[in-house]
Amino acid sequence: MLATGLTRPADNEYAQHYAPYVSLIRDGDVLDALQRQGRDVAALLGRVGEERSHHRYAEGKWSIREVTGHLSDSERVFTYRALTFARGDATPLPPFDENAWAAVSNADQRPMSALVEEMVAVRAATLTLFQGFTGTEWARWGTASGHKITVRALAYIVLGHERHHLNVLRERYGL
Repeated sequence: MLATGLTRPADNEYAQHYAPYVSLIRDGDVLDALQRQGRDVAALLGRVGEERSHHRYAEGKWSIREVTGHLSDSERVFTYRALTFARGDATPLPPFDENAWAAVSNADQRPMSALVEEMVAVRAATLTLFQGFTGTEWARWGTASGHKITVRALAYIVLGHERHHLNVLRERYGL
């Protein structure tokens, strides 16, 4: 594994709107945490029945299925950014509107089991990608959504973003 020595990003390595995600992550092996989290979230969501997976905690909020689809979509976006910047591509990358994506994602028409299976596959791909990065690649910078960010920060954001939504699923959806 080449990714050893991955350390917490400094506050200036990401836009401040990502600070709540990064703050959810303790110091330690982020790749190990990503692996554990992937297993835990898949187990939690895998227990949600098909009927329950349509639950929304309030009018206009995402269903559990849509949250699950959002987790896969977001992780793909964050890891694409990481790959782009790790490879030294300085092309600024655009933002994505997660609400617009969720509205057309068809997550509510897909079986919950398929959405969980997709999450597992996305996390496996994320881990394989991240495990191959060198220290030089983790330290590279790029621009996404008009903000400078490092590859290292993106790994913390992937982990923290999912942890944030896991907290919401527990607190507001009763999982």
